Amino acid sequence: MKWMRFRVRTRAAAEDILIGSMQDIGLCGAQIEDHVPLSASEKEQMFVDIMPDEGTDDGSAAVSFYAEETPEGMLKTGDAVRSPEEVCSAIREEIEKLKTWSDEIGEGTVTVEETEDIDWINNWKQYFHQFYIDDILVIPSWEKPAPGGEKPALVFHIDPGTAFGTGMHETTQLCIRQIRGYLTPETELLDVGTGSGILSILSLMLGAQHAVGTDLDPCAEPAVRQNLASNGVDPSRFRFILGNLVSDPSVQETVGTGKYDIVAANILPPVLIPLTPAAAACLKKGGVYITSGIIDGYEDSVAEAMEKAGLEVVSRTRQGEWNCVVGRKN
Repeated sequence: MKWMRFRVRTRAAAEDILIGSMQDIGLCGAQIEDHVPLSASEKEQMFVDIMPDEGTDDGSAAVSFYAEETPEGMLKTGDAVRSPEEVCSAIREEIEKLKTWSDEIGEGTVTVEETEDIDWINNWKQYFHQFYIDDILVIPSWEKPAPGGEKPALVFHIDPGTAFGTGMHETTQLCIRQIRGYLTPETELLDVGTGSGILSILSLMLGAQHAVGTDLDPCAEPAVRQNLASNGVDPSRFRFILGNLVSDPSVQETVGTGKYDIVAANILPPVLIPLTPAAAACLKKGGVYITSGIIDGYEDSVAEAMEKAGLEVVSRTRQGEWNCVVGRKN
């Protein structure tokens, strides 16, 4: 599928006004680029292991709008079909109107480019190549194992697609090593912020009985399904749940309490800390909560959250500047 991207240079203060104005011409949904610091509540919604670089907030911003192209080269904007020139002209007219009553619009310049779904999914592939996590070979679908060397104990095929997670980062590797130490053939695992499913799928390949993965991003589910298939794992052994375990009672009810031998969360501390009580509730007695995504200096805060939730901190491991803290429900 091809798309036309219209990128408007503006000011952060005008983002909402600009987005609302573009909705009037059928451009619904926008990609925002700015340096506005994230609020505490926004950080708590980020189920990732690396915080994005916010940079210095200078007030500048760029907002991109996308319109789907038809085979004839026209653009779908709401219920209308227009030429790229007509859409671009309509965008510029809206910007000029906004400038007449607001000085926050900034430059208001518009750049236009064509993109495809495949570009978004595939452009990063040049940077991702096969690697080892101890005796596990992690290899993308577009590569073959390098000749020579020892035969790996396990080959894990991964194609992250649009969901984050390749296993290359230290935080993921820390989690995997800890999970391996606790796995049994009866293990029920909960993977919070599953992303591409690497923790869940590897756990199943290493012998876990069943895994449940939660994520806020609907793109995670098809990525996990594809990775299950690529590794020959029965999809009935994995269940995906879309939603926030921290704050959504319906998700908490669906996930269940006292059910899991392992709860794994490779997420940043601003999420790990409020997540901990919910994670503790999901564990069976004797179950472990394996947390990673913890940059140096925050491991004590995560450990304290575990203790407040009634867990015993049983180990701390470190790789590079990242930490993994494990707690047990006694």
